[in-house]
Order: sequence, then C-alpha cells, then structure tokens
Amino acid sequence: MRVVEAFRATSGREPDGVWHAPGRVNLIGEHTDYNDGFVLPFAVPWGVTAAMSRRDDDTITLLSLQATGGRPSGEGAFGRPLVISEHEQAEGWARYVVGVFWALRQAGHAVRGADLVIDGDVPQGAGLSSSAALEVAVALALNDLYDLGLSGLDLAVLAQKAENDFVGMPCGIMDQAASALSREGHALFMDCRSLATRAVPLDLAAQGLQILIIDTGVHHELADGQYARRRHDCESAAKRLGVESLRDVTDLAAALSKLDGDERRRVQHVVTENHRVEALIGLLRAGAVREIGALLNASHISLRDQYEVSCPELDVAVEAAVRGGARGARMTGGGFGGSAIALVADDRVGSVRQEIEKAYDRQGWSHPRFLPATPAPGARRLG
Repeated sequence: MRVVEAFRATSGREPDGVWHAPGRVNLIGEHTDYNDGFVLPFAVPWGVTAAMSRRDDDTITLLSLQATGGRPSGEGAFGRPLVISEHEQAEGWARYVVGVFWALRQAGHAVRGADLVIDGDVPQGAGLSSSAALEVAVALALNDLYDLGLSGLDLAVLAQKAENDFVGMPCGIMDQAASALSREGHALFMDCRSLATRAVPLDLAAQGLQILIIDTGVHHELADGQYARRRHDCESAAKRLGVESLRDVTDLAAALSKLDGDERRRVQHVVTENHRVEALIGLLRAGAVREIGALLNASHISLRDQYEVSCPELDVAVEAAVRGGARGARMTGGGFGGSAIALVADDRVGSVRQEIEKAYDRQGWSHPRFLPATPAPGARRLG
C-alpha cells in the first residue's frame, strides 16, 4: 500500500494502523442539513486513507501524497512532512487535519501528537466531500490509537466542529455523517436535528440502473462566501418567521407570504427539498426506484432558481443528461461547480455521456469526467 510505503520512508518505522474514510455523493436533500432538515447521501468508492502512529509529545507531522505528487523524489524520499507543534501553524489542507486534533482536545479527550501520512483518490473540487473524508479518517484513527471509545456519530460531530470552528467553513453535518456511518449498498437517511440515521437499501444494479456522477471540473471562486450567505439567509428567514429553523415551517404558503426576495426563495427551496427527501424514500420503500428521477429533476430546478447555487456547467450537464435518456438528474454538493448526478439505465449510459459531451462541445468547454457511483461502506480500519 502506497501510504504505508511512504510512512516507512518518512518515519523509519511501521505505522500503528491504516484507516480509510470515503467521500460521499448526495442523492437528494441539498442545503437542508444546516436547516435541521433531512438528507439522503451515500458513500462513494473513493476516499482518503491515513497511516498513523502515536507520538509521546504534542507534535503533529503531516505528509499528503497529493501535495507531493505521491512519487519518490530522486533521493527516494516522498517529500518532507510538515511539522506542526502549535495549532495556529496549520495552513491550507493541513487545517482540516489539525482541526480534528483541536476538536478532540477541546472536547476534553487526551489526544497527543501523531505521525501521519495521507493518500486519497476523491476527485478534488468535484463536490464529493474530500475534506470530510480527510477529517473522518483522521478522527477514526485517533479514536482507535487513543482508545477514546467514540461512536461513528460522535466522530462525525467532532469532524464537523473542526470544519466549522477551526477551518471556518459553516457546513452542516451531512458530509461527515455520510463518511462515518454509511453502509455498502445503502443510502444514509439522516434527520439533521435529532441526528437519527437509518440505512435505506439502494440496489440500483438489480433494477438495471446506475448513478452517474458528472464531474464538471469547474469550481467558481465565489462558492465559499456564497455558501455562508445562503446560510445567513436561512437563519434570518427563520428568525423572521419565529421558528427555530426552517425545518419547523409547516405552512409554506403562509411563510412565503411573510417574506420576499432572497429569503423567500431560500425558504421555498428548503421546505420543498425536505418533502422531496421523504417522497424519494417512500418510492425506494415501494420498490419504485425508476420513478425517483422526477424528484431529482425538481431538486435541480429548485437549487437553480430558488437557492441559486447552480452554474452554467451544471445546468448544461443536467439538461443534456435528461435529453440523452437519463431518468432524472441534478447538481449535487454545495454548488457553483463540482458535480451533477444522473439516474441512468445501464443501456443508456453511452447516449447520456454522448449528449453531455456534445452539449459541452457547443459551449467550447472541456468534457466533464464521468464516474459510476455505487454505494460504498463508510469509514473503517484497514490494518
């Protein structure tokens, strides 16, 4: 295993263990998690692998094989690890790692330092939660190495705290929970208020279907600030409506009559998206997997027009996928770039891909990358 080889090369010893956490794709339930709503993600086959050993001091040494290209240099070394003795020294991608140490220590856990090498194959910038995979892999490793006895949900909550309060990204709980708790062959239904979860069977292959991820390869730089703005809109609207969160809006028409502008549009999306999650689960329970496409289409339209987090590359991909024969499609993830998903019959994958590529050619854009996604297992120890 490459990560173990790199650990040996940089530390001169064997790691105490190797852990893996997957990225995720969200089937439906977008921008609902930080509104105490419902989500339905599943883990993807790509993720982050961490080789780690404990240290007797508080120093953290970090090496990312993505940062170094993953190849030995002329001297046979994989690169020089970052050495971090104070949390504030962490920059860039290292903040996601160090933030997990910080969150565990803030929660009162006796976590000291560690030597750590990470490797990953989650497509960067594709909206598949590579950051959550990194956080959860590190959290799971520390949980085992320091015998903390934390549950998968505990680790997800701590990983979210690391991203919210240390990195400064106001994400909800969905990404970390999907990485920590998913089961192979299942989607993960989560009530983001109670944090209750259950596994929902998602055997697409038995129906001759697949989820095709369409990685546009674009990331618009306004994304992070606009994400925070959307969250502010929701919190402001909830306050205006006198509810704890938008999850509590039961009479949508009455709520919309009290709002205007951005707040009105955000509320319309969040409330109807929660309904779509519940409706999709109902279809899955009834065995009507082929019928969920209409809900995916409606979700994309709402994200495009009401939540305003789509972009031309995502819209073109979704529209072309449906033209090419997909049963439904939508953007997934935070938006402003990244990926879309399409529900496609196995015998229509070629025509869907071709239609999207032709649409991109007409725009003068590079072709997106296509990734078939099957529901994968959640975070686990590999050795």
